Amino acid sequence: QVQLIESGGGLVQAGGSLRLSCAASGRTFSSSAMGWFRQAPGQERAFVAAISPRGGSISYSDSVKGRFTISRDNVKNTVYLQMSSLKPEETAVYYCAARGGPSIATSMGEYNYWGQGTQVTVSS
Repeated sequence: QVQLIESGGGLVQAGGSLRLSCAASGRTFSSSAMGWFRQAPGQERAFVAAISPRGGSISYSDSVKGRFTISRDNVKNTVYLQMSSLKPEETAVYYCAARGGPSIATSMGEYNYWGQGTQVTVSS
């Protein structure tokens, strides 16, 4: 069993930056691919970024490439999402997710564990 707890959300002005953290419990973190998704009001949850266990494979959605950076610290059992140049339309609840295996994925259905989410609000 893996438990995920996100933190770092908040209110930021357009163009600003935030760093989200996701602390994971469980022995399998260092062998699990991790992902970030987001869900805006009235919209489906959407893929943002994913990272393989050692960080050798990373994927981003086209909308965040060049502005967001995913990383992880396997000693601290934590995955991060550094977000910069934030836009108002990126206001959403951001979720951390863990896969049962090492391959990265962009589909919600391929993740086994989810955090409760952290709210990010970008004001214009």
